[in-house]
Amino acid sequence: MTPLLFHKYHGLGNDYLVCHRSVATQLTNEQIRILCHRHYGIGSDGLLIDSGDSINPTLRIINPDGSEAEKSGNGLRIYARYLFDIGRVNHLPFWIHTAGGDVRCQVNEDKHQVQVDMGRANFNPTALPALIDLPKALNYPLSLAEETLSVSLVSMGNPHCVVPVARLDLAQVHRLGPQIEHHPLFPKRTNVQLVEVIDRNTLRIGIWERGAGFTMASGSSSCAAASVMRKLNQVDDKVIVHMPGGLLQISFSGDFQVSMLGPVHKIASLTLDEDCFIGGEDALR
Repeated sequence: MTPLLFHKYHGLGNDYLVCHRSVATQLTNEQIRILCHRHYGIGSDGLLIDSGDSINPTLRIINPDGSEAEKSGNGLRIYARYLFDIGRVNHLPFWIHTAGGDVRCQVNEDKHQVQVDMGRANFNPTALPALIDLPKALNYPLSLAEETLSVSLVSMGNPHCVVPVARLDLAQVHRLGPQIEHHPLFPKRTNVQLVEVIDRNTLRIGIWERGAGFTMASGSSSCAAASVMRKLNQVDDKVIVHMPGGLLQISFSGDFQVSMLGPVHKIASLTLDEDCFIGGEDALR
């Protein structure tokens, strides 16, 4: 194995490793799990794989458990900033291709702020997918082992289950998140957000990410939570979403077209060799 170059960024504490496709092809899923592990690897909420295409940048997103995500709001902001840092884009708008759809991005004059047009929020359960035969699933009764929750479903190019709460309790995120993520209604699992409405322009959310668990922040989760609350007429067209890692600005135009603005910071660039994987495989089994 040749030396592997990675670039580590974070958006509001949601951190990712970015690498070129030529590096990713040398890694097994088990090695990606080690890289993302907080104790046996570098530590990351996922791996962002750059296609290397200067005309049509394409992003693949790998979760810490080795599964692949269709889309990630923070991941897109980080990848956009990475493309800016290596000189492939400038401050003009550009497009990034993902498995969850194409998105328009722009790195602001302050390069630490990146805007992503996430596309249209889709409230049809088949888009997640979810095994619900309804055109929309808003305030839907979701039965868990010991309780029934009122939830609302939305796709931002990836699946989301939004749970309104009177007061956000992060312990509840840890308790309910894995139950909902693996609920049989979601054959491809789902991301989960517990959402407290502060006022018509402010939300507070806790996030359980599919394949990653509890996370400090999430762009697509912020868009999903804001979209559901907008659909339920709980917020207006401009919303500040507060998360443990910080806040994002979400805005709506047209028929639930969603735009997100938020920070990205580079942590480091680092080169690894194959010794970093020795012993990790057994530790993670």
